[in-house]
Amino acid sequence: MFTGTVLFDLLLPNDSRSLKAKRSYVRPIVAALRRFEVSAAEVGAMELHGRAELAVAVVGAEAGHVTEVLDSCERLVAGRPEVELLSVRRRLYGEDD
Repeated sequence: MFTGTVLFDLLLPNDSRSLKAKRSYVRPIVAALRRFEVSAAEVGAMELHGRAELAVAVVGAEAGHVTEVLDSCERLVAGRPEVELLSVRRRLYGEDD
């Protein structure tokens, strides 16, 4: 069994100066990520209107499959024109961890 996690640090557009505006950017991204059958949520920078941290977690029988799913998630987030992807932190946990 392998578990993979990825944390995305996002810069949101200038018009996201309220929590309602911030949610209008974050919710569609989280919903799109969940199409990959992963757990996805906003996990950080909750109090900052112009930033968001999204986390994704996936479990699989093979490391290659987990890596492919995380790659797809990263491509999806990086391809969103309305946000700027500032950083990506990945972690793959195996049977020995």
